[in-house]
Amino acid sequence: MKNIRLLFALLLFLSVAVSFPSAFKGQAQKGQEAQQKKSILLRDFKPQSMLHAPLHNVYRARFPVIDVHNHVNDARSPASERIPPAQVVAMMDECNIQKIVILTGRWGGELQRVVDEMVKPYPDRFMVFTQLDWTNLDAPDFGQQMVRQIDDAVARGARGLKITKELGLQVRYKSGKLLTVDDPNLDPIWAECGRLGIPVAIHVTDPKAFFHPLDNTNERFEELIDNPDWLFYGAQFPSKESILEARNRMFAKHPNTTFISLHVGNGPENLDYVSDVLNRNPNVMVEFGAREAELGRQPRRARKFFLQYQDRIMFGTDFSVSAEMYRNHFRWLETADEYFDYWAAPEQGRWKIYGLELPDEVLEKVYHHNAERVFSQFKGLTVKQGGSQ
Repeated sequence: MKNIRLLFALLLFLSVAVSFPSAFKGQAQKGQEAQQKKSILLRDFKPQSMLHAPLHNVYRARFPVIDVHNHVNDARSPASERIPPAQVVAMMDECNIQKIVILTGRWGGELQRVVDEMVKPYPDRFMVFTQLDWTNLDAPDFGQQMVRQIDDAVARGARGLKITKELGLQVRYKSGKLLTVDDPNLDPIWAECGRLGIPVAIHVTDPKAFFHPLDNTNERFEELIDNPDWLFYGAQFPSKESILEARNRMFAKHPNTTFISLHVGNGPENLDYVSDVLNRNPNVMVEFGAREAELGRQPRRARKFFLQYQDRIMFGTDFSVSAEMYRNHFRWLETADEYFDYWAAPEQGRWKIYGLELPDEVLEKVYHHNAERVFSQFKGLTVKQGGSQ
């Protein structure tokens, strides 16, 4: 009897399948379409949030702002891409930007062009930093050569030194030995900046994800696919940790020099670590150029960091200048808005940010007071004992 029932059920199923083949075909097609939808290209995935969240546009900063990390019309900018200085100043006036620091001014004639074009016509609105020339790294007196180059740059109008991430990561002696951040041959450079009272804006390493495998677990996958030269994973590169350790030793070795550790000390993913660096090195400041995305996605921890180190944090952007870019940063710092795009999203990662709603006394320090204090340390070129300038 049981076998007869099973046979009857099978016959019934086959009769339905024969009678309604289109139904099964339709179900199969829907299943196939569902699988295809699961395979949508990431670049085509642009979800629109259904969240109803407050929007408070901040068109003008509450206090004057000094952007200590920018590259507008710097030494690398071809003439065709430079923005007329007067146009930049007009935008600054509109947004309450008091001053912009152009970090990458290089040296010699290139530096002079930036000084002549940006600083001299608008001495209260722009400042430029010089850089190091690694060409003669193997020379026995390389450090002293760079001291003379820095002195020349300051005489031309530079007011700081910018160190790019190639130090500790890519610059090597002719022997192939990597130049570490704490190499003794560089000591005269840091000491001279301290003597002159000019800050060293130093960028070493990059986001933590750039030192991890480029696979489906890397949160900066899209950014690294578009910029393969930014991936520093592999035996041919030193670890991020070793570079930062060398940097920290250098900080401690030169307590009379002020260092601006760019990009939130190159550790915004771990603010406990950055806090420890600041605690150990009172001569170190930080700024948040191009790290709004990292800080904005951890609003409670970031706000605590801003409150605790309100005298050590400066405003920086590291983006092309525009009113919209600055206003996005103002909204992040001044409001309690939730779940909105950081500037240039989703370039750095597919997440949203949250406003910090900083108190006025903290906001004013971050916007301009801290930078003014750092730049007021400038002593000018003075005659060295037993020698010339």
